[in-house]
Formats: sequence, C-alpha cells, structure tokens
Amino acid sequence: MLNLKKLQLSYKRYCKNFVEGIKFEDVEEEYMDSFNRITHIVKLNDIEKDHILLIDLDSIESHNFSKWKSDVLVNHEKKSDELKKIMMVVFHQCMAQSLYKSRYPKMFVEYTFREAIMTLIHFTMFGWEKEENILFNFIVDHFDSRWMNANDLNKHTWFLLELYLQFRNKTIFGTNQNLHKAVKEQFKKMDLEYGLIPEELNVYTEVLKNWETPQLDEIKTLIDKMSVFHSILASELGESIEFGDFGYGFYPYEILFLLFVRKKRRLPIPEEFDDFLMNTPEAKMIISDPEPYPEWDPLLKLIDGFYRKNYPDYIPNRYGELFQN
Repeated sequence: MLNLKKLQLSYKRYCKNFVEGIKFEDVEEEYMDSFNRITHIVKLNDIEKDHILLIDLDSIESHNFSKWKSDVLVNHEKKSDELKKIMMVVFHQCMAQSLYKSRYPKMFVEYTFREAIMTLIHFTMFGWEKEENILFNFIVDHFDSRWMNANDLNKHTWFLLELYLQFRNKTIFGTNQNLHKAVKEQFKKMDLEYGLIPEELNVYTEVLKNWETPQLDEIKTLIDKMSVFHSILASELGESIEFGDFGYGFYPYEILFLLFVRKKRRLPIPEEFDDFLMNTPEAKMIISDPEPYPEWDPLLKLIDGFYRKNYPDYIPNRYGELFQN
C-alpha cells in the first residue's frame, strides 16, 4: 500500500541530494579534468590511450545530469535539453564500446541494459528516428552478448522494450509478446545468464495486454496502477532496486512513453493526473514532437570526431552526421 507521507519525504531527499549531496562544483571539476585528458589524447591522436575517451564519457554524462537536475528539480524549469544530451552520451557509449570488443574483451561495459532501453524510448519520444534505428539495431545485434547485458531485473525496462516493439512492429528473437519470458528461455538454451530476468511483470503485463484500449477510463485506471507501483518503490529511496535510485527514481518515463505511443495512435489519454508522481517537475517536463537536437557537448563532439577519424568501423561512420537539425 502506498504511504503518501513516506513518498513525499523520499521525494524531498531525492531533490535535496542535488543541492547538498552532489555538489555541482565537484561535478564541474571532474568534467574539467576529463576536458584536459580528452583534449590531450585527441591532440596527439593517441590511439593507444583512446579507451580513456570511452571511460570519460561518464563524466560528460554526470555533468549534463547535474545540469538537468538543477534545471528541472531545483529551478522547476520544464526544458529537456540536458536530458537529451545525457541520452546522446549513452548512445555514444554504446557505439564506442563496440570498438573495444577485441582489444579489451573483458572491459567493463560503460552503460547498462536499462540505460540503453531508456535511451531508445527517449529517442522515439524525441522523434529522432535515424538515431533510434541505429541504437535499436545495436541492441538487437548485441542482445545475447555481454555488450548488452539483458539479464536485467527491472520490470519497467522489459515493459518499455516490449511496448516499443509492439508500437514499432518489431521483434527480438522473433517475438514482441511476453518478451521477458522468451528471452529467458532463449538464454537458457544458449547457456547464458538469465536468473535476474523477472518471471512476471505484474501491472505491466496488464498494461501490455490493454495499452491500445480505446477506453479512456480503462487506460486511466491502468496508469494509476503503474503510478502506484512506481511510487511504492520510489518511496523506498536508496533501498529498492527498481525506482529506488537517486537518479531516475521519481522520473515516470515508463508512463510518459505509454502516453506518447497512445497519442501517436490517436488514442485518448488523460489530460491531467491527481497523483503525486505524475505532478513532479520531471513528469511535467515538456517534450515536443519532434524535439530539436540540442547543442552538442563540446567534449562529446571531440570524442565522436576522434572515433570517426580513426575507426572506419565506428558505427556512426555508416550514417553520416547524426544529431543534426
């Protein structure tokens, strides 16, 4: 059962973390350290050390992440530019990681399955179809490898991927129905790790069966259930794994994506909500259809240019300029 007071207290801790916990000055200092390393490697065209560029993408993401939280949570602005830059970084982490499969086969992957799917559905909401297709192909090509560790326990992530597949009429392992179960069975046959993949998706199973309902009342009820599921876990901030993190714990992007796909199908959606989660600044953030590309982070631009120059197999080289209006 949802404890509203507990939820509100967790939300205060969530916001306070970006004022008193994570100091922007510290993030800025780390970003500037990366700036010096990256510019030095690029200037010398030092290919032997260019794995550091991939690792330093994390500090670029953190920098934009702090600015996004400052804009939305602290200053209550509704703009999404910094969020868009975060998604661009995750995309480039995927693209660059692929370059090191032979050179550093045991290298830690710089992104998670959850982050890759989160980026995919945001590209879809932004209307960035070219980048969306590149990332989807990357996910499919690497799905049964350590480069896309799909042994993931987050139920909302499996929900998002299956909803995306059904919306785009695409498949993975030949299906877009009960995907988590199909992947689990496939991984079992392939002797891959599958133990974390959930057996059931609970409320999300019900939503996947009915997400195209023409009945406004029905989808409103389902969204309320999703919000309660999310809110209960977010109220366990710092303790629950799903939605209990200080980064995206109170950002209901799974519900926003559901609203997006229904709107694209010209199905009715609620105009407003009376629950706590769907009235947070992150839930109220404006995402236009389509969203213009943001100005590139200068360090991300440097890294992308370096990889394009030195690695013909770098995936973006096949597609020309990306993230350009």
